[in-house]
Amino acid sequence: MVQHDTLDRIYSALADSTRRDILTRLGEGPASIGELAEPHGMTLTGMTKHVRVLEDAGLVRTEKVGRSRQCRLGEERLDDAMAWISFYQRLWERRLDGLEAYFTLQKGTDQ
Repeated sequence: MVQHDTLDRIYSALADSTRRDILTRLGEGPASIGELAEPHGMTLTGMTKHVRVLEDAGLVRTEKVGRSRQCRLGEERLDDAMAWISFYQRLWERRLDGLEAYFTLQKGTDQ
């Protein structure tokens, strides 16, 4: 199972709509801090703070290229978050399947 502190960083990073927009944009390919900041009307400093949160969560990688910083999706992407969600999805599906079977059995005995 994924470490809780890793999940905390991932979900905290995803809690902000600007950071989700950044991930959506980076899904199209790498971008500089300036390219990410422009559609949001944000300063480079402000965007750098958002990117740093995503980088700390492992969702984004940055690299100095000349005088700018290039950003791209992290290697892990959302795998840790998806593993956690999938675990609980399977758990709830089993519970709901059991509940459905119970009600189907009850319906059959009532007739």
